[in-house]
Amino acid sequence: QVQLVASGGGLVQAGGSLRLSCAASGSIFRINAMGWYRQTPGKQRELVATITSGGSTNYTDSVKGRFTISRDNAKNTVWLQMNRLKPEDTAVYYCNADLTYYKVSYFASGIYWGQGTQVTVSS
Repeated sequence: QVQLVASGGGLVQAGGSLRLSCAASGSIFRINAMGWYRQTPGKQRELVATITSGGSTNYTDSVKGRFTISRDNAKNTVWLQMNRLKPEDTAVYYCNADLTYYKVSYFASGIYWGQGTQVTVSS
């Protein structure tokens, strides 16, 4: 059983900062890429940032220079530091992980999602 638990969302004024955390737990053998996505009502979930196990990062253009993704492989945890927040960053933020886990007598792979955390930026 694998679980991702996200935390750190909240209400902040424009220009402020928030830090999201996401911890993966369970019978994990290896986590490849981890990432953060966001979704607003009526829109598709969009990629915010991803990070590989080696530390290579990728950001959507609208957050470059403001958001920083990082991870601790030993703790199976990924963070998203969000600075200079804008009202258009308001969304539910989801973490995910592309991982391999133990399943009784063999390994299995899959993409798992956290439960989502609300980020609201007021103008």
